[in-house]
Amino acid sequence: MHRRTVRLNGLLGVALVLGLSVGLCAAQEITVAAAADLQFAMQEVGARFQQESGKTVKLIYGSSGNFAQQLQNGAPFDMFFSANLDYPRQLEAAGLTEPGTFYQYAIGKIVVWVASDSKLDLNSGLKALLDPSIKKIAIANPQHAPYGKAAVAAMQKENIYEQVKDKFVLGENISQTASFVVSGSADVGIVALSLALSPNMKDKGRYAEVPAGDYPTIEQACVIMRSSKNKDISQQFLKFVQSSPIRELFQKYGFAVPNQ
Repeated sequence: MHRRTVRLNGLLGVALVLGLSVGLCAAQEITVAAAADLQFAMQEVGARFQQESGKTVKLIYGSSGNFAQQLQNGAPFDMFFSANLDYPRQLEAAGLTEPGTFYQYAIGKIVVWVASDSKLDLNSGLKALLDPSIKKIAIANPQHAPYGKAAVAAMQKENIYEQVKDKFVLGENISQTASFVVSGSADVGIVALSLALSPNMKDKGRYAEVPAGDYPTIEQACVIMRSSKNKDISQQFLKFVQSSPIRELFQKYGFAVPNQ
């Protein structure tokens, strides 16, 4: 009996140590909901942060509108990096964000992108979408993806929207939209410049930038969620994102950076 008691105590001790270790590991990580246009830029930001701080950033990518809805319903994210200002502001107005953490980190740009083997002439920019050879045009769903809204606005400005809208293939987010064109599921796409410059796309096609005056500025902001259980690390990561090297990194990925 005595030996069994010692063994049980030993097992309980091991379980306690393991439990503490798991708790410590969890405390060294934050989970970030990030707009899909950030897929490659944020991977590098997260890797640099881990290298400098020893703390991990778990990145989940998707459409900003869907994330905003999930966060309103209590999704357990520590931070939210949106592809617009509206969704973070809505969360802020609802009292769901940590006061004073709203930060505009970048301005996005859209491009018309085709695969390398496409014969489409992009010199006319968006008007190239009127080419009769184009059967499918990939854009992000404008219902919840800021880049989709920007694409629609640009086509309306160029007076081509009504002529091409029946050819749309809608991506759930801008990353899926880009994958439609890369895979050949669409003939052409309106995608984020940050993805066109990414390792996944830069050698697989060509693009023409859509004039910034053709669509509302894609101002992008982040917030720390009030429900975050790792606010210290979240604040540390926010300061890291605000640093000059990371601002330069965003520019490398095709974003403009607001003057602070």
